[in-house]
Amino acid sequence: MISFLWAEDKNHVIGYKGQLPWTLPNDMKRFKELTIGKTIVMGRRTYESFPNGPLPKRLNIVMSRNPNYQVSDPAVLITDVSELSKYEDDSEIVVIGGSKIFNTFKDIVDRLYVTRIDHEFDGDVKMIYLDYSQFKLIEKKSGTVDDKNLYPYVFETYQRK
Repeated sequence: MISFLWAEDKNHVIGYKGQLPWTLPNDMKRFKELTIGKTIVMGRRTYESFPNGPLPKRLNIVMSRNPNYQVSDPAVLITDVSELSKYEDDSEIVVIGGSKIFNTFKDIVDRLYVTRIDHEFDGDVKMIYLDYSQFKLIEKKSGTVDDKNLYPYVFETYQRK
């Protein structure tokens, strides 16, 4: 199963200057819960946004058109979607961005995990268009706003029909 996992603001912004434009610890907690023990797939820019290299306790697969791009062990570099089959097992493959990588998998994604943040942020990367008529909302949960999670947000999960 292939899933997308991302957070976006009211205007579908997902990034700004190589980083998330917001701080939302509960979203980071959900990200960790949904990816630990699984394979995560990302583009080069998303990979480079991690301050400490590959994320622990999950297989990090980086997609780049450059076959000479260097990733830190234990991350794996692939240059084409077809190479992903070498790493597929029965577990979920979670695509975490950015927009070019989401676009590569949009026609074969099975599940969507989205955090919708009810706020507008400056951004230079937006989420790709997804046809939600192809998906069914299977879970929706309002997040808790507190002194660390300053913006209203909702966790939503969709399954392809």
